[in-house]
Amino acid sequence: MRASIGLTKSKRFMQVIALKHIVFVFLALLSLTPLISSSYALVLGILMALFGWVPPQVKPAVWVKKLLAVAIVGLGFGVNLSVALSASVSQLGLLVVVITGTIILGLALTQLFRVEPTSGKLISAGTAICGGSAIAAVAPAIRARAESIAVALACVFVLNALALWTFPAVGHAFGLTQEQFGIWAALAIHDTSSVVAAAELYGDESLMVATTLKLTRALAIVPLVLIFAWWYRRTHPSSSAVGIVPGVPLFIVLYILAIMIAALIPQGQPVYAFAFQGARHLLALCLFFIGASLSLAQLKQAGFKPIALATLLWLLVASGTLWWVAF
Repeated sequence: MRASIGLTKSKRFMQVIALKHIVFVFLALLSLTPLISSSYALVLGILMALFGWVPPQVKPAVWVKKLLAVAIVGLGFGVNLSVALSASVSQLGLLVVVITGTIILGLALTQLFRVEPTSGKLISAGTAICGGSAIAAVAPAIRARAESIAVALACVFVLNALALWTFPAVGHAFGLTQEQFGIWAALAIHDTSSVVAAAELYGDESLMVATTLKLTRALAIVPLVLIFAWWYRRTHPSSSAVGIVPGVPLFIVLYILAIMIAALIPQGQPVYAFAFQGARHLLALCLFFIGASLSLAQLKQAGFKPIALATLLWLLVASGTLWWVAF
């Protein structure tokens, strides 16, 4: 009798697990259709995470990185080459100032808040360039331990999720144009995924400007790693050569190539339009996975001081760039 009851409970448990998986997959596929907007896809992903309906084997954060790279390349087919060049060149000086100022300010706040130095450097790098990618690139150059990397990634992820909600609302409150919002998002939001997602929620023109300028910002990973590696060797003269400086991510090269192809071979416009729309739907799926990656455990893992450092640094960068763009 007990064995029969145990089998029944086990069967029901497996049915519940199967139902959760089916619902998750169904909503993920629904995000690829015009029936679900990007903002609703994000909300659905968050609900899946909060109710514990995300299959453990899915790893949404991993899928975001893979699918976002494909989506960005597809978005390149919808970018006007002259507009892209104008946005990048005209804001290049501001980009250098923001990146340099963020690093210096972040290192100063690290000492002020008495945050573990390696975690502070990683948080500063992630805020200055492109979030998790910059943290992953800088970490080997300064021999960062796994604990420091995890803390920095947790801080950046939390603020990225917050940016998706707050930036479009603030942009509308200040009456930012599509171009202004695109520039602001590209300068002040950490990860490429959140920049693209927030800009997509604001409008098509904003999406194009933000994506191009953000990827220009991401190119600063290479000199940043060189500088941190040089600094580490100087302060640790007994250490051996530190890591290998990463090159430019492949998806950035393919994004630029897609823009050039669309500009140089206009006859393929129907194909480019199809690729661009497909990328927009894929971006909605990325937003669903971003929401599904939400975890309160990451806040506990980070701790108060690193979160306070990352939040204050981000607020200073966001408010400073907003003032520059809006006024």
